[in-house]
Amino acid sequence: MKPDVWTKLYADRRAFIGGSDARIIMGDDEAALVRLWREKRGEIEPEDLTNNLIVQLGSVTEHLNRHWYERNTRQVVTEVQRRVFHPVKRWMAATLDGMVEGTGAVFEAKFMLPWSFSEEGAAEKHMAQLQHNMWVTASRTAVLSIITGGGKWVEMTISADPLYQHLLLTAEKKFWRCVETGETPHLFGVEPPRVKIEAVRTVDMSGSNAWAEFAGLFQATRQAAQDHERSKAELKALVPEDAREASGHGIRAKRSKSGAISFDIVREEPRHAAIQQ
Repeated sequence: MKPDVWTKLYADRRAFIGGSDARIIMGDDEAALVRLWREKRGEIEPEDLTNNLIVQLGSVTEHLNRHWYERNTRQVVTEVQRRVFHPVKRWMAATLDGMVEGTGAVFEAKFMLPWSFSEEGAAEKHMAQLQHNMWVTASRTAVLSIITGGGKWVEMTISADPLYQHLLLTAEKKFWRCVETGETPHLFGVEPPRVKIEAVRTVDMSGSNAWAEFAGLFQATRQAAQDHERSKAELKALVPEDAREASGHGIRAKRSKSGAISFDIVREEPRHAAIQQ
């Protein structure tokens, strides 16, 4: 794509805040924030991303990403590349990768590099964009479909977060006011919510030295741990019901007000024989 075509394609983006803009507004890069502000004010041209390989990989793999998601989930993605404006706040819009027809979820396709990839990191990186697009479309969920350079496909479902969306909307309103007034914006410093990732993977830990060390310790102490738990159960059964405390042979049992019994090890003083006169 030639630079002039790229500029023409994104020229109308000056009139609204989109999902990719939300990520910059909620991010921690002040230089990128100021650049975005200047772009929206028409002071500089949009950045030419035709030579950004990661962006281009994301663009050319988007169709494959959507096809792969549909094939593996039996869901249908519609509204591809449709631009939607918020019904009230017309300065908010979303250019959708799609909508999941059966669930109404926002669909977002991404390409990410494999060596630093994690589900948690991916959710955090794209959280502002997902929450923005959910707000614009009044969706309660979003699907993040990721293809990595390592040949891995990951699908994640992100729920709308009302508190974060409130902070997002506040930050975007302040940014848009800066666009209108010419006041330079500053970072807003809002942490994205942590997403609980559903456990779906089977992982081979054979290559981890730490795993090997603690796996060996676990196996070596397993029988001792079982004997320890059994001895606690037997000792509890031997404590008289009316006893507040019981001790002997270096072990002391204490009964709490709720009736729970706990044990600790006591150091017994050595007994001395009586001195004969």
